[in-house]
Amino acid sequence: MSLFSSIKESFTQLNVALDSIDEYEYTLPSPLLSNATIGQHTRHIIELYQCLLNGYEAGLVCYDHRKRDVAIETNKTLAQRLMVEITQQTERPNKEMQLKAIYGDATAEELNVNTNYYRELAYNLEHTIHHMALIKVGLKELNKAAVSDSFGVASSTTRHRQH
Repeated sequence: MSLFSSIKESFTQLNVALDSIDEYEYTLPSPLLSNATIGQHTRHIIELYQCLLNGYEAGLVCYDHRKRDVAIETNKTLAQRLMVEITQQTERPNKEMQLKAIYGDATAEELNVNTNYYRELAYNLEHTIHHMALIKVGLKELNKAAVSDSFGVASSTTRHRQH
């Protein structure tokens, strides 16, 4: 399975899971998630991909400067539409990029890290799976069992469990 199809598959799984909840549940704070919402985790996933796609032409990505659009975390239909759009836009040629980031709360020093588009896509996919695991906790708290056992589980873990 290619990186692009893996991203599409993860977004398909997430969209199916979101179909199992209503707008209220999408925005309901979860005590098990430090009062974060499924919508906030979904927004976070989407915005990292948006940062990467928006920075592709310039060869520069900075996840720190993402928009944090409340509409995505409060409008499930918008989030689902954006995930479909992202999967339609990710298949691009690999290219060298720069990652700009500030690591640490006590500093404003910006780091520049050499990277490439495919490496950042792989990071975003792993990041998506991590947040899907958290979303799964929120879904279980809502007694929504619409997700598979592999939802929010890295493919390497799934392969390991099969042996």
